[in-house]
Amino acid sequence: MFSALNNGFSRLTDHPDFGKLVLRLTFGILLLFHGEFKVVHGVGWIATMLKPHGIPGFVAYGAYLGEVVAPIMVIIGLLTRPAAFVIAVNLVVATLLVKTGAFWDRTSVGAWALEGEAIYLFGALAIMLLGAGKYALIRNPRLQ
Repeated sequence: MFSALNNGFSRLTDHPDFGKLVLRLTFGILLLFHGEFKVVHGVGWIATMLKPHGIPGFVAYGAYLGEVVAPIMVIIGLLTRPAAFVIAVNLVVATLLVKTGAFWDRTSVGAWALEGEAIYLFGALAIMLLGAGKYALIRNPRLQ
């Protein structure tokens, strides 16, 4: 009985390319909110955080790549894997700059303090590994 139910449900929901599209759209659109903040308010505050680490201030402009350009590329399926890699690198750098000491912290409701960063990081890695699927501007070649 459970097997028949599982098989029937699996037949109805077996749409991996549509799943990749949903993942790309959700991830890209939500990340664009972070990018929109940078577009409106600038990245000067990021440059200020970079200086004590000996990193030149112009590196802060990379936030535009990781939070505006790359998410748009992920959404439309243009160079999806490299764009997802850029997002992952951006997330690692941002987390190291802003929340280095929070690795073991929990929120007031018991969640991991880096939960949002982890979801974005591992979402980017998943998109990088999965590719865009067939609903994309440029589809991934089938690897043998």
